[in-house]
Amino acid sequence: MMMNIVVEFFVVMLKVLWAIVMAGLKWLIRPKEKSVAGQVCVITGAGGGLGRLFAKEFARRRATLVLWDINSHSNEETAEMVRQIYREQDNSITKEGAVGGVEEVPPFQPQVYTYVVDVGKRESVYSTAEKVRREVGEVDLLINNAGVVSGHHLLECPDELIERTMVVNCHAHFWTTKAFLPKMLEMNHGHIVTVASSLGLFSTAGVEDYCASKFGAIGFHESLSHEIKASEKDGIKMTLVCPYLVDTGMFRGCRIRKEIEPFLPPLRPEFCVKQSMRAILTDQPMICTPRIVYMVNFMKSILPFEAIVCMYRFLGADKCMYPFLAQRKEAMNNNEAKNGI
Repeated sequence: MMMNIVVEFFVVMLKVLWAIVMAGLKWLIRPKEKSVAGQVCVITGAGGGLGRLFAKEFARRRATLVLWDINSHSNEETAEMVRQIYREQDNSITKEGAVGGVEEVPPFQPQVYTYVVDVGKRESVYSTAEKVRREVGEVDLLINNAGVVSGHHLLECPDELIERTMVVNCHAHFWTTKAFLPKMLEMNHGHIVTVASSLGLFSTAGVEDYCASKFGAIGFHESLSHEIKASEKDGIKMTLVCPYLVDTGMFRGCRIRKEIEPFLPPLRPEFCVKQSMRAILTDQPMICTPRIVYMVNFMKSILPFEAIVCMYRFLGADKCMYPFLAQRKEAMNNNEAKNGI
């Protein structure tokens, strides 16, 4: 019995080393991207920010887009951008066919569908998911992107906003996954993407609710990944997206130490989404941008807490959210004054 355990241990070590080698090769040799043409892709929080950019990227790859957002107007704006991309692609195909002497008809005409959904309300998620299945078809890709931030210090933050942050940034992933995963398991086909944050890997002061919600989303994603592996459904892929501060306006005013800032500027949203798309289309389990986030996460795992505090203070990361929180508080006070509150 002991001999069996020893042999199995060495086999496991060989598999671990092989996994490390294969992961290293993927950094050096770019894997071929899979096609998502004709596949149904649900994107939450599609009305702006990263969600809108994800929609445009998937549209360029001729996926059928299902856009979810709580704001109908901004969601329709994204849908119109997607339709424009479809039209440009169809015109390009037509012109190429005309030049070749034969006018080709595109074999597939992707479409875009919009739904007003509050992902923080599970009844809204479940009922809308049923409408999607009925009106569009079964979902192949689920991009859990919707997110909010309260912008208050913990002791100044109303309980309702804390609950809202947790529900939208974390609990909503449970509802959307429960809505679409059963069919993916049945077909052994699908891809679930969790758009989290580097603040779900290591935290900072002043945004306790946001950090907790992103830690929760990452924990959910990792546990679900293990469950899918345990069920041996190798056709279902999972990708975790953990970007550093993205310049979408969500954390406007956030500042690290000015001498360090040129080396760690906020990420351009377009760059973040292109890196994420590469990871999704090559079935990469996790993507952190920039790559230094991997190192910071590793160091956090092995260093004493006081050492982490020293590093944070050197980088100016310990209070990087304070200017953002001050701006949000000032903006709120100004709005209250204008409204006569």
